[in-house]
Amino acid sequence: MADAPIFSNHGCRLNAYEVAAMTELSQAAGVQNAVVVNTCAVTAEAVRKARQDIRKLRRAHPDARLIVTGCAAQTEPATFAAMAEVDLVIGNTEKMNPATWAALAPDFTGTTEPVQVDDIMSVRDTAGHLIDGFGTRSRAYVQVQNGCDHRCTFCIIPFGRGNSRSVPAGVVVDQIKRLVDRGFQEIVLTGVDLTSWGADLPSAPRLGDLVLRILRLVPDLPRLRISSIDSIEVDDALMQAIATEPRLMPHLHLSLQHGDDLILKRMKRRHLRDDAIAFTEAARKLRHDMTFGADIIAGFPTETEAAFANSMALVADCHLTWLHVFPYSPRPGTPAARMPQVRGPAIRDRAARLRTAGDAAVQAHLTAQIGVTHQILMESPRMGRTAQFAEVHFATDQPESRIVTATITASDGSALRA
Repeated sequence: MADAPIFSNHGCRLNAYEVAAMTELSQAAGVQNAVVVNTCAVTAEAVRKARQDIRKLRRAHPDARLIVTGCAAQTEPATFAAMAEVDLVIGNTEKMNPATWAALAPDFTGTTEPVQVDDIMSVRDTAGHLIDGFGTRSRAYVQVQNGCDHRCTFCIIPFGRGNSRSVPAGVVVDQIKRLVDRGFQEIVLTGVDLTSWGADLPSAPRLGDLVLRILRLVPDLPRLRISSIDSIEVDDALMQAIATEPRLMPHLHLSLQHGDDLILKRMKRRHLRDDAIAFTEAARKLRHDMTFGADIIAGFPTETEAAFANSMALVADCHLTWLHVFPYSPRPGTPAARMPQVRGPAIRDRAARLRTAGDAAVQAHLTAQIGVTHQILMESPRMGRTAQFAEVHFATDQPESRIVTATITASDGSALRA
């Protein structure tokens, strides 16, 4: 039997979702002896790591067809096409097209262009290849949105993903029903700019409308979770869901990026510091067990020590628990890359301090759970997660892919024991 394609993924959860989709597409087409690198373009460092991975994979698989796709391939196809190790570069739209993979099958008689990257800004379809069951056997991810209409000064992603486009609610509900019928206990809604969902659909529904519709029409779904959101775009219906729907998990990951108003304006974000604090306070009043994660950039151009101190203070002011800290690195082609840069040692130092604050917040949250009884979704016989997404370890086997009730007995600083 010929070798199935090997996939190497870089970047976000959405990229991982799309690798699962490409795996299905390539297998259906009968693609053989290929290595596919799905790149990320969020930072210059991400592109460097992708190039490093490509060279490593070529050495490991000298006779395979090496294909590069993803956001970096979309934004700078010439960079990868110029690499001697690369045979084919395909864009983010092309990688989800069955015809692209059919052209790579052994019995294909036509020619294949070495660079297949169209103008993603012209893409209007929401389509995307729906897959059932990506994630663990207990949790599945459903892509409901792609692209972004905003133009933050540090971000290249809109040029890799195109403008925002939404999967219609009926399609989303039907997919979730299939997943629940297959035994999945938790569904996670994912996208590039999730809170923009619906703006391009008839009557412009909002993300909260989608959440309430899912919970109403799929009554057998035990848990619904939302991935990263922009808090300034949260609508009234989503706040209603937070307040009234226990099946909506009390964990929100926020795209905050910074805690200083001037830096936020230079980032071209749509919120200010007080907006972030007001949202988290409002959400916690509606749902007392709500926890928050956040993306924060350390060392954005022009960031002073005083501005950075505002980001540090935001961890406590917004009751943040799970931090994703990004040391700023200039991304060619973005306005921020042309701004006065912070020196590398200062960026690394500030990122380390933010991570230390994040670690302390996690430890405080976990310690507070000792003695508390939780509903825990088991991902393996001895590991599961609480509704707030804290990891829990058991000394004895539990029923996998089921929700169990257990009391927390201890914390080791990074995970819970029950």
